[in-house]
Amino acid sequence: MNLDPAPPAPAGRTRRTVLVSLAILGLACVACVACVAFAVRRPLLMSAPTCLAGQWHGCLDTENGVLFMMLAALPLPALVAWALACRRRAAGSTSAWRTSLAEVGMVYGTVPMVWLTLMPGPGAGIVPGRLSLIPLRDLPTMGPIGIGGNLLIFAALGFFAPMRFAALASVPRILALGAGCSALVEIAQYVFWLDRVSSVDDVLVNAAGAALAGLASRHWWRTAAEVRPDQPRPAPTSVR
Repeated sequence: MNLDPAPPAPAGRTRRTVLVSLAILGLACVACVACVAFAVRRPLLMSAPTCLAGQWHGCLDTENGVLFMMLAALPLPALVAWALACRRRAAGSTSAWRTSLAEVGMVYGTVPMVWLTLMPGPGAGIVPGRLSLIPLRDLPTMGPIGIGGNLLIFAALGFFAPMRFAALASVPRILALGAGCSALVEIAQYVFWLDRVSSVDDVLVNAAGAALAGLASRHWWRTAAEVRPDQPRPAPTSVR
């Protein structure tokens, strides 16, 4: 009986598979963004004149303005990802597109969301920080929109980080990453008196969103074998 492992797929076929997978992933992301933009088109368009006029007040200090700028500026991260991928391909990288998309995606998809959570309230600098440390007490008061928003805060980080860093390619580590980043945000809200409630439920939901997004990208996670492709592989054994 021959138990020799099957020969590896040709490099060209693997590259085509990765590119097709990334294309499908990109189209799915565009479709999701388009659906979200259509659903909230009215409040976003209300902020459009102020944002297009380059005014800070009424644009980047409002939720609608930040989301409008995030959607309107999508061609810029796409161009950055393309430039990084071309540079890596010229250097001989075998995962140029995946690495570049992961780097740009986790930054562009996370920074605006964190900006929203750190946006000061009307009593910022006056009202002391408030804590809510009892788990699941604030969850019923969030509502569907609040829960959905909290799930998205670190979703891009959970989705793309394990694609870029092999050390994060596990659900517990993604969960810990999301929880740690969320805890830092909640601590900042409390320390800087941003007139927001620092809640443990926010940390739980943020971490859950990162883990769920990580599960969605599991097919593209970067493995330790891809980090050191030049290491010699052990010779296959056979049993006859």
